[in-house]
Amino acid sequence: MVDRSFADLSLAALYDILNPWGPGDEFYLGFVMRADAVLDVGCGTGQLLRRAHGAGHRGRLVGLDPAAAMLVQARRRADAVEWVLGDLRTRQWAGEFDLVVMTGHVFEVLVCDEELRAALESVRGALRPGGRFVFETRNPKARAWEGWTPERVREVTGPEGCAVRVWNEVERPVLSDRVTFTETYDSDIWKRPRVSRTTLRFLGPDNLNRFLHAAGFTVVEQYGDWERAPLTPTASEIITVAGARP
Repeated sequence: MVDRSFADLSLAALYDILNPWGPGDEFYLGFVMRADAVLDVGCGTGQLLRRAHGAGHRGRLVGLDPAAAMLVQARRRADAVEWVLGDLRTRQWAGEFDLVVMTGHVFEVLVCDEELRAALESVRGALRPGGRFVFETRNPKARAWEGWTPERVREVTGPEGCAVRVWNEVERPVLSDRVTFTETYDSDIWKRPRVSRTTLRFLGPDNLNRFLHAAGFTVVEQYGDWERAPLTPTASEIITVAGARP
């Protein structure tokens, strides 16, 4: 889940603990290892690109993130990845990449139509003809947000060795395809909890594909989970592989 509160250095240090390597990362790693030049939009702590470099990728790897604290974590590892502070509005590339990825449901933070169109145009511009854009967004029909309740508290051990508790609360009513919620972090060693408020957009496959087509993409494949199961109405994810049209 994307959480803009990770602009905080102490919370950024928790990110990899809260988001350990999993099947989705393995899915993306396969694409990264087959591409010569890769841009990871919303790279966070850079876990994917660091893993690719460690696995022998010797092409160009670029991680883009708007949170300086996240890139502080990424830069603590000595590798050849380019870490870039910014987003698709402030950083532009022209036909430099074979692959652009958005992992961790980053795509859902593109809430407004104008913002979404501009981001897709930037991704298309960054890709060489025939390049791939791979990302995932939650299927709105699965209604994942219904499980984001204060009763579901997750507890992890932070870098200082103390417990950190995390929980979510959705603002009601949920309107259209946008979900606004708070995410609270609390620990006995902190003076007060830290709370972030985020709005995410859950596009269904038909609307999503219309935006992609208008931006110059062709949908090559879509899956409903990380095992590449077919995209069905009740699938939890919409995992998309899109090709850049010439």
